[in-house]
Amino acid sequence: MGFLSFLRNERLFAAGLGLTTVGFYFAMRTILEYYRDEAEIKPTPPKTQYITQETEDSLKLGTLESLLFHYNFAIRDTALKIVAGRAVNDGPTMSYLLWGITRKDYEERMEALRALAFAMEDKETFHEPLSALNTSRAYSALVRSLELCLDDVEHEKLDDPLYDEYYLRDIGERRCLLLASQLIHRYGMEKLVKAGFVARWLARQPWGDTDEERQKNFASYIERKKNRISDICFHLKTSKAGQRALLQAKLITKSRKLKRDRGDHIKVVLEISMTNEDDQEGPSWHALVPRVNDQSAEEQRLRRRHREAMVLNDGTHSLGRSDIIEREHDSNS
Repeated sequence: MGFLSFLRNERLFAAGLGLTTVGFYFAMRTILEYYRDEAEIKPTPPKTQYITQETEDSLKLGTLESLLFHYNFAIRDTALKIVAGRAVNDGPTMSYLLWGITRKDYEERMEALRALAFAMEDKETFHEPLSALNTSRAYSALVRSLELCLDDVEHEKLDDPLYDEYYLRDIGERRCLLLASQLIHRYGMEKLVKAGFVARWLARQPWGDTDEERQKNFASYIERKKNRISDICFHLKTSKAGQRALLQAKLITKSRKLKRDRGDHIKVVLEISMTNEDDQEGPSWHALVPRVNDQSAEEQRLRRRHREAMVLNDGTHSLGRSDIIEREHDSNS
């Protein structure tokens, strides 16, 4: 009787029914999710294929020519990289391109420069593409191409410090300067200077009519402009070979060092500046000795106040009275 009464308990019946319902719900959910995932049609991922060096070498010129005109951009880009890689590693091809950038015909020269610049820009494929241009012949060809660019367009005088004309120059000239800039940052200035870059191109720029005007405009160009020409000129000034070439081209002058110690010079000028301006005879050497022993505390305070001054001198000329800026003070204080 006890067991039957236990089964007829309504609270136990309700609890069992609830647990059965929850279990049935989760079981059906799990079954449905399983069949849903199995019935899903998943797209097949594309199979990744890499072009090996053996595959590249097996491509014939006719095949590469067809791939260069393919409608797919990725295929055209890959074909261009393969062609550029073959050009960089092929001696006769590089010789032909260097010969092409020295032609007087403008269109022929631009085609060779475009191909050469593209081959040098692809640094992802080649570990050191600039090494193919690190030869005396390549530097001479670049300088010769720059020399030919002088006759392509008329250049204005480079006397305006606020106007940067670099990006208005001919595209061929800018490509040559781009390659020259990359080479000097990687291998230094010596070979570019030996190729006559300064004498054959840089010195022939319209810096001015007289030597003084040319030197002034050249110094202002390096200081004010931020382009590849100013960058190359800055590296020229920092190398011994470049300095010699610039001196021969009369674009810079020899820097003169101060014969006397700069610190002593500043001390003397400061001591002279604190003397009375009403004294017509000028300061004597005895006035340079500090006179603090026979002065009162008030006189020493006024003297220190009158000595406050700033000396502005960039080292390009000797110190003078015009380089000193004294503090303005009230004579009654």
